[in-house]
Amino acid sequence: MEIKKEIKLKKIPTKASEQYRNFPMVPRVVFGNGSFDQLGDILMPKRKHSEAPMIFLVDDVFEGTDLVKRIPRIFCDQIIFVSAEEEPKTQQVDALVSMIQKTFQEEPSGIVGIGGGTLLDLAKAVAILMTNKGGAANYQGWDLVNKKSIYHVGIPTISGTGAEVSRTTVLLGPDKKLGINSDYTTFDQVLLDPELTKGVCKEQWFYTGMDCYIHCVESLNGTYLNAFSQSYGEKALDLCKEVFLNDLPQAESRDKLMMASWHGGMSIAYSQVGVAHALSYGLGYLLGIKHGIGNCLVFQHLEEFYPKGVELFHKMKYKHNIELPKGICKNLSEAELDSMVTVALGMEPLWENALGENWRSSITPDKIKAIYRKI
Repeated sequence: MEIKKEIKLKKIPTKASEQYRNFPMVPRVVFGNGSFDQLGDILMPKRKHSEAPMIFLVDDVFEGTDLVKRIPRIFCDQIIFVSAEEEPKTQQVDALVSMIQKTFQEEPSGIVGIGGGTLLDLAKAVAILMTNKGGAANYQGWDLVNKKSIYHVGIPTISGTGAEVSRTTVLLGPDKKLGINSDYTTFDQVLLDPELTKGVCKEQWFYTGMDCYIHCVESLNGTYLNAFSQSYGEKALDLCKEVFLNDLPQAESRDKLMMASWHGGMSIAYSQVGVAHALSYGLGYLLGIKHGIGNCLVFQHLEEFYPKGVELFHKMKYKHNIELPKGICKNLSEAELDSMVTVALGMEPLWENALGENWRSSITPDKIKAIYRKI
């Protein structure tokens, strides 16, 4: 894969002039098979008192499973099962916050998200809204959060999104799909247990893993690239190649993909994603297409921007006998296409990372529509 030679520190989209930023990182992380059983010991020092619960937001696919029995509930802790069938929404965050505040007089000791990217993003957003007034839609953007969130923990059960390490929580709002990007979004604790990813179906494993792969391609070929993001991106890319092009034992594959997700998330935290993610946001906003498969649907048609990355993507897709859906945008009206284009063009930092400061001279609504029509 070709890496652009120009190296510069990331430019952060703010109202102020371009500036270097001191980004947060996850301060504590534990990795290893079976490490989930350490969760009780990890949470205990963070408990305020018996009336301040830990709130566990758990993907509802685990309802009734042994994993739920292993969750260290004590006192008035509450497990809330949440469906991950659809993209996380600002209204969903608001509803969860309202329910928690009405149920408990005391502010929770913490929020623990257990699941894929949807559950991790919801956990981060709920933690923020417990201390910041107003609805989640008010904080979609860059550095709009003013107060530190409550203690929050991320436990991924699928690998690839990088949500466990990123400073953003991507939400579908009433008029846009955009993350809450802030220094207070990042988890205080992450627990990486590869055993939790057992049983993920092949298609979901592939789509979410390709999210990580596309993170790497877009970061490593972007104008925001710097030595920090490059080091993480290259490692994540190498791990993705091992997982998706080689025939690894399942346990080794789980370990490596979980590490690829972490490193890929770190890479984009210090750089940015690009064309595939910008266009995928349009698909997610209008059609509700989930992030991982949305990236795949778009990326397969981006040879102009990432020729070697797309070529390798097709090799991985062929090796694992993945058939992407077709005709998704076939019957969309011009107004619907315009809506997706508006969302995609609104992701200005992504376009600038992909194509440079003069990206508007090479990207037009008609060009974006042409790509959507192929999907």
